[in-house]
Order: sequence, then C-alpha cells, then structure tokens
Amino acid sequence: MPITPEQQAEIDAARAQSTQTLRATAPGMEKHLYTAHEVLDHGFVRVIDYMGDDAAICQAARVSYGKGTKAVTNDEGLIRYLMRHWHSTPFEMCEIKLHVKLPVFVARQWIRHRTANVNEYSARYSILDREFYIPAPEHINAQSVINNQGRGEVLQGEEAARVLDILKTDSNRAYDNYESMISDEGQDGLARELARMNLPSNIYTQWYWKVDLHNLFHFLRLRADSHAQYEIRVYADAICNIVADWVPAAYGAFEDYRLGGEQFSGKGMEVVRRMIKGEEVTQETSGMSKGEWRELMGALEG
Repeated sequence: MPITPEQQAEIDAARAQSTQTLRATAPGMEKHLYTAHEVLDHGFVRVIDYMGDDAAICQAARVSYGKGTKAVTNDEGLIRYLMRHWHSTPFEMCEIKLHVKLPVFVARQWIRHRTANVNEYSARYSILDREFYIPAPEHINAQSVINNQGRGEVLQGEEAARVLDILKTDSNRAYDNYESMISDEGQDGLARELARMNLPSNIYTQWYWKVDLHNLFHFLRLRADSHAQYEIRVYADAICNIVADWVPAAYGAFEDYRLGGEQFSGKGMEVVRRMIKGEEVTQETSGMSKGEWRELMGALEG
C-alpha cells in the first residue's frame, strides 16, 4: 500500500481538525487537503497547503496592469487573456505544497524543474523502505526505433516475464545487501550514507515540493504531455486533477492554450498559410527538416 498505517493516522488526524481563517480558500482544493492520491504501485501525491485562487490571479493582474485590463470585465476572460498573451507573474500569486512519494529515477527527472522548493527524505539519517517500482506488464516496452528516448511496442510472453523477473530479483537482492551492510548485529555496520549508494533507482523516495502556479503550469505542460515518460506523466495527471479543482478558470485556460494548443515556428506558420491558400506543400518545398516536418504534420493531423 502507498500509505502506511502511521501516515494514514496522521492524515486522519489532520483532516479531523477544522479552524477558522480570514484568508481566501478554494472549496475545490479543500477536499484535496491531506488526501493521498495513489500513483503507480507505491506512490502518491497529496496537498499539504496552498495559497490563492482564481481571484488572486485577477487581483494581481489588475494591480499590475491597471487600466490595461479595463476592457476585460470578466474574471475568466481576464485569466484567458493573461494565459493567451503569456503574462506569467499574476499566476505566481498562487502556490501549492505537495507531499509526493515517487521512484528515485522519476525524482531525478522531476528535479530538473529547478523553480520549486524541495525537501527530500534523507537516506543519510533514515532507512529506506523495501518498496520498488515494478512496471505493470502493459508498461514493459521495447526501445523505440524512432525516438531514442522513448518506448516502442509492449514486450510479450517470455521476454516480458524475463524482464519483470530481473527487475524484481535485482531490486530485492540490492535491498538484502543494503540491510546487511547497515546491520549492527555482530559488526559496526556501514554508514547509511554509504550503504544507500547500492540501492537501485526504482526504490521509492519522498519529498515536499512547493511551487507557484506559473512554474507548476510549466511542469505540467511538459510532464502531462503524451510524449512524456509514463512514470512521471501519471504524477502530472494526478496533479492536473487537483489543480483543476483549485483554480478552475486558470486550469481551463491552461488546458486550452497549453495542453491542447500548439506553437509553430515561423516556417511552420508559412506552411499553414500556404496550405490555407490551397497550395500543395511538401517537406522538400517547406524549408523544414524531416523532424520539424514530421512534428508539424503530427500537430495538424492531431
């Protein structure tokens, strides 16, 4: 189970408390507070705290731009205007703090988004649990022959079973050795900060991750994309569901202009204009590389 009995007791105790506040709250987010949304086989995402809502975005924008927003009388319309024209600072007025449990190799991808505050569980002081991410059979894929950093067809039969057996066996063997090295029975025991280096990257870690909405949207635009690695995409999808309840107008604009939109290069726009005029355009006559052309056609064909 992703949640230990101790963690569940902590969550239940936190949710049982209710205090009055004068600060703005988002009803949609209140239902997510402390609740652990399960991800992968042992992971989760849960909201620890948040600040701001859709109204906070509009408030900041009207202070910042003054008369420039007079024509936008509707809050949702203003938010869509801000998103459409890449005005990012009003979205920075909202923040969220998450508790995330995730495999180490996913954490290494995640941490590349350097615009957040992070505090990770320390294996120097504490002993990591025997919990590893083992993919479900439908997520055991061969290497893609097109994309060097992507997946191809799902492995079948004996080959899939062989891979799963290796993952499980190696993970448990490494943890057995980890336990043996840190044991102080009849020996001094190796320092935890050294013993951890022998653990596999599919072992689970945890952290608190605090980020503003602008940078969260940037994270989600990349990681909730269909081309992102599955193991981080499912975390992004879980966060998308939370954000949609927290700031529905802002998330709606983000979903429309970022997740569901496309950005074309100058050459790409010229190709689109020529096509609209009825001209037949090929990769050779477009002035684009094969990769650029393939991506443009993929965007236009959906």
